[in-house]
Amino acid sequence: MKVVIIDDEKGMHMIMKRMLGKVDEVEIVGSFQETSTAHSFLIKQDVDLIFMDISMPKESGLEFAGRLRESGRDMKIVFVTSHKEYSLPAFDVYAFDYIVKPVNQARLHHTVLRALSETSSVKSLVEHDSSSMRVLVNCLGGMEIRNAKNELVKWKTSKSAELLGYLLIHKSRLVSRARIIEDMFGDMPLKNAETYLYTTVYQLRKLLDTYGLKESLHSDSSYYALELNHVGVDMLQFEEGYKQIAEVDNTNIEQALELEQLYAGDLFGDRAFPWAWSEVERFRLMYTAFTHRLCDALLNRGDTQTAIRLIIKLTAHNELDEETIKLFMKALALQNNKEALMQQYLHYTDTLYQELGIRPSPDVAGFYSQLLAELDSHSIVR
Repeated sequence: MKVVIIDDEKGMHMIMKRMLGKVDEVEIVGSFQETSTAHSFLIKQDVDLIFMDISMPKESGLEFAGRLRESGRDMKIVFVTSHKEYSLPAFDVYAFDYIVKPVNQARLHHTVLRALSETSSVKSLVEHDSSSMRVLVNCLGGMEIRNAKNELVKWKTSKSAELLGYLLIHKSRLVSRARIIEDMFGDMPLKNAETYLYTTVYQLRKLLDTYGLKESLHSDSSYYALELNHVGVDMLQFEEGYKQIAEVDNTNIEQALELEQLYAGDLFGDRAFPWAWSEVERFRLMYTAFTHRLCDALLNRGDTQTAIRLIIKLTAHNELDEETIKLFMKALALQNNKEALMQQYLHYTDTLYQELGIRPSPDVAGFYSQLLAELDSHSIVR
């Protein structure tokens, strides 16, 4: 299957190429950062599938898709975008699929296999993929289960979702019934708490049984443990990737970008289980440290656009972090954007004083002065 990627961000090209490279039967025949060159290529080449961003300069993905349809081209179009609100307009131009960033490997794989099944009659391949990855558990940015077709699984109760998250945190280790009751049902009388725990375990086991995973939830009279096989758990994948990529450089930057995509938000999102607060903070610090290394590597090779996107994501978690603001200022300086650099430093200074009643540290203030001086002398810190 011949595939084209259209996205104005080079970082997404790397992510998509890496992820699509893991799917057999896919041949990436072109990648473009804007639609004009993509159009010149597509009118001369036969392409089966296009992965395209929606928000792009000059011409949006929706406008370009409409132009392709008007010209009679019938290749399949998959929109890969951060904008959920465009899902209905996307299907007005006969989009084959609509994937919201961050892109999940299993979700992308399923889309490709579905496209193959329609064009090459490989239905059995799709069924094989569905059985090998029976369920996905997403804990970063929320708490959800999705089946192999990316359909959201409905929780029996909120407590069954909480129990799954609790046991996942303990990574297959045995957890005492008494500890679970204290952490999850501590505000109830003991007898009621025991009843609720038994009911919750039953509900979770019944849900897992839907995917042939009933035996994954182990229990005896005093302990519980969860051991999931053939299941993608984003928080476990992120932590393992974090350990493997101690340093980010040109040899592993694509892998690092793909790993960063896994972090859709804080652990368990808005659910904010009280027993998980320390783990939420641990994952947040892990993500921050990892993304600092990734942004530094991106800036060192001149990819300021991708770095700034990630830095803005970091500021949503903590806009007063010194390392983040230094990376932001460095990125703006590399773009020779003195006005934006000055505005960003002023915003940081005002926010720091309003929130904490303090001024920027000598380190941050000195770095800002250094960048200004080097911009004035037409020299950028590399």
